[in-house]
Amino acid sequence: MSDKKSSIIHELFTRNRRDLLKFFTRRVGRDDASDLLQETFARALRCSEFEAVANPAAYLRQTAGNLATDFARRRKMEFKYVISTDAACDAPSEEASAEQVVEADQRSQMLRGAIETLPPRCRQVFEMRMYEDIPQDEIAKRLGISKNMVDRHLRIAIERCRMAVT
Repeated sequence: MSDKKSSIIHELFTRNRRDLLKFFTRRVGRDDASDLLQETFARALRCSEFEAVANPAAYLRQTAGNLATDFARRRKMEFKYVISTDAACDAPSEEASAEQVVEADQRSQMLRGAIETLPPRCRQVFEMRMYEDIPQDEIAKRLGISKNMVDRHLRIAIERCRMAVT
């Protein structure tokens, strides 16, 4: 490398370093900006005809833009193929574990047992409300009891079910 080329690049580096670093920081982030800045000047150093470039500062800006674009493409490709497949392997399963399935089954059985032990009218009110989604006013009308009595039956049923499951 000639002394003339070395001095031109050194001068370009001192004049353009800050602006190019800001450019890279905006485009690719702080972590990768300094590496791309270094690569910009390394490419200028490797260019065999750099001394013949009419506007060296414009050459650096163009090189920086190309590097930023290539970096963004590479990152997008890595994210699409590398990161997504790795993350998919480490992602938690949507399926319940065997322990969770067994525990849910046991709770379900305890709940069914608690419902079966309810007094007949209390069980009827509870099942109409919980399984058939009938409003309490409608339950009261259908069974010919007051809304307060429906509320009382529901309170008793929910309390007993809660105690059975916990």
